Amino acid sequence: MKIFVDGKKCVYENAPTYGQVAGEVQKDYAHRIVLAVADGKIKELFRRAKDGAAVSFLTVHDKIGHDTYERSAIMLLMKAAADVAGAPWKGMMKVEFSIGQGLYCSPRGSLTIDAPFLDAVKKRMEELVGQALPFTKTAWPTEEAIELFASQGMMDKVQLFKYRRGSYINVYCLDGYYDYNYGYMVPDTSYLTQFDLLPYREGLLLMLPSAREPEKVPAFEEREHLFHTLLESTRWGERIGIDTVGDLNDKICGGDLAELILVQEAMQESRIGAIASDIASRGHVKFVMIAGPSSSGKTTFSHRLSVQLKTHGLQPYPIAIDNYFVDRDNTPRDENGQYNFECLEAIDVEQFNRDMCDLLAGKTVSMPTYNFKTGRREYNGDMLTLKQDDILVIEGIHGLNDRMSYALPLESKYKIYISALTSLNVDEHNRIPTTDGRLLRRMVRDARTRGISAKQTIAQWPSVRRGEEEYIFPYQESADAMFNSVLIYELSVLKIYAQPLLYSIKKEDAEYFEAKRLLKFLEYFLGVSSEDMPNNSIVREFVGGSCFRV
Repeated sequence: MKIFVDGKKCVYENAPTYGQVAGEVQKDYAHRIVLAVADGKIKELFRRAKDGAAVSFLTVHDKIGHDTYERSAIMLLMKAAADVAGAPWKGMMKVEFSIGQGLYCSPRGSLTIDAPFLDAVKKRMEELVGQALPFTKTAWPTEEAIELFASQGMMDKVQLFKYRRGSYINVYCLDGYYDYNYGYMVPDTSYLTQFDLLPYREGLLLMLPSAREPEKVPAFEEREHLFHTLLESTRWGERIGIDTVGDLNDKICGGDLAELILVQEAMQESRIGAIASDIASRGHVKFVMIAGPSSSGKTTFSHRLSVQLKTHGLQPYPIAIDNYFVDRDNTPRDENGQYNFECLEAIDVEQFNRDMCDLLAGKTVSMPTYNFKTGRREYNGDMLTLKQDDILVIEGIHGLNDRMSYALPLESKYKIYISALTSLNVDEHNRIPTTDGRLLRRMVRDARTRGISAKQTIAQWPSVRRGEEEYIFPYQESADAMFNSVLIYELSVLKIYAQPLLYSIKKEDAEYFEAKRLLKFLEYFLGVSSEDMPNNSIVREFVGGSCFRV
């Protein structure tokens, strides 16, 4: 038989696995191959190639490949923990969320994660890696899969599969340990050489390489503010009985969604009110600096915060840092020659600081408006004078970076970091990355308000993410307050809007694999209407119907 590997014809006497073919061409790839692409479809390396197939490969440097490595490393950890604890249901841990390059895992049931347990688990993981044990995948009838996971005490999966329409479920096995994994896996444990385990709070951190540097486990960087914000959201979900997608689907089927929406909106409003109260109590704050990654709901948040500030006798005025963009001709370009609107040099920092200092001194300032069509800053007679009880609410990507507001006294600034930090999990071992929720938010909004297709949004996303990692995330811990804008039910709402957009992406498009992944992800959720959401909800910024100008 013959197959075409990266365009080159290769002849085999018998059908090889994609892993065997990968071994022959690994030298031509800079990083470890973990998946194959055959005739436009992703294939795990244990599968056999078909005659005439056109084959290429994905490595741990690719997003899909990196996710595969992470998913496999989680199952390796769970298997090792089960071995050390003595039985699968006694070794259960929940993968909570990511803190930098670490995945925070907390104990379940009677399990205690102490130093001896951690050392034993790490040693067992290293033993399993050395044995090159295969990850085997078998399609189980849904009812049998439910019985299997019930016998292992994995009731989160039992609950999830109640809403499974398919007749079969793909179950992975590693040396007698069974688990369900949302996505592809590496062929065997020998691929998982780069990891570390660190004690952290009540649990542990599974440290893994980034896609950018897949051969190196980074040092852990403490992000205490972020950790507590994520933990607070997670524990709130647990208190109301929504820890996983299965829990959410149960709540929807039980007719309790309308009450859930009211409760969470009230919780968010309470948090916004607390931030406004803190600002007012300081007495000397004149500049509220709001920053966060794309699709965090910054605009709606700034409006709702302004309403709360008014209840304290303050008069807020919104300022968009985007209005201080340099003229298009002076915008820096990235390594690909494209305009880099994310970098600090794309902002007229000097003019911004002059205007803010003049306002602080009581002067009247002509405020700019940036014309995105012409790529020029304009002055249209918008004059502003800062009175005694006035306060500026400033929103922009660089709001937390003191280089952006270097001339302003520190005591005059109050910095807020906002992001959509997803705390809901598919199940206890399959977490939902916060970036997925934000990508879906942006996709829905882009299509509704900007005429941008889902294909374009997905294509632009890596560039957006690079800007966030360089210009936002390094400053998040410096914030005076951190606000989580995610709503625990929102993916069920976004599903209704996102699915048609994702289905429009064609198989031959480069964005097809990501669209297919997101469609599969959305299948876990029961879709619900947005009609019960209030018109000041943050999610209204994306699906429409907001009472604010967003």
